[in-house]
Amino acid sequence: MQRDMEATWLQIKGKVREFWGELTGDDVDWIAGRRDQLIGKLEEKYGMSREEAEKEVDEFLDRVI
Repeated sequence: MQRDMEATWLQIKGKVREFWGELTGDDVDWIAGRRDQLIGKLEEKYGMSREEAEKEVDEFLDRVI
């Protein structure tokens, strides 16, 4: 499910850093609310498959938005 994270990014970016602790401040700035960028960073930093990362992002957004 697509979600528009950009609209709420300033409110949730701190929670993103807490939830995925391996993401740096630069990573979070680069993601800038773009769901596909977050998914790509999770694949890169955590070795997740695209499907795993999408599922994790969707579950995270269900909790915080």
